[in-house]
Amino acid sequence: MKCPYCGNVESKVIDSRPAEEYTTIRRRRECLACQKRFTTYEIMERLPLVVIKKDGSRQTFDKIKLLNGMIKACEKRPVPIADLQQAADDIEQEVQNSLEREIKSERIGELVMEKLKSLDEVAYVRFASVYRQFKDINTFMEELNKLLSEK
Repeated sequence: MKCPYCGNVESKVIDSRPAEEYTTIRRRRECLACQKRFTTYEIMERLPLVVIKKDGSRQTFDKIKLLNGMIKACEKRPVPIADLQQAADDIEQEVQNSLEREIKSERIGELVMEKLKSLDEVAYVRFASVYRQFKDINTFMEELNKLLSEK
């Protein structure tokens, strides 16, 4: 690591500790030439993830947008925000781990429905009704019957 004071590239790490909820590592370093100390941060490189929408347009994956949709589905339901945040983190991690840089919005919707089904069945049906764009009461009832038959 290049010293910001003298430009020497040799330094030693004095202290390392996690920062920003364990997503970054903070390191205190000491230059071997001038003995001045400085701080560096190490973060994991994440490649941008692109979502392919139903109309074919593309946009950057946004975990906040995902979480807001889940919160809306759980409105007035006894689902803790922490559980929804964990579900959103899990979905983001699964998508990142797939090593695909582009993912269809349908796949993300399916992942959200899986998570909501285990958290709250009413929230699941709410999300599914918007996501699957139920055209009439029969398609809505089919989804409810599927949910009941799984129990």
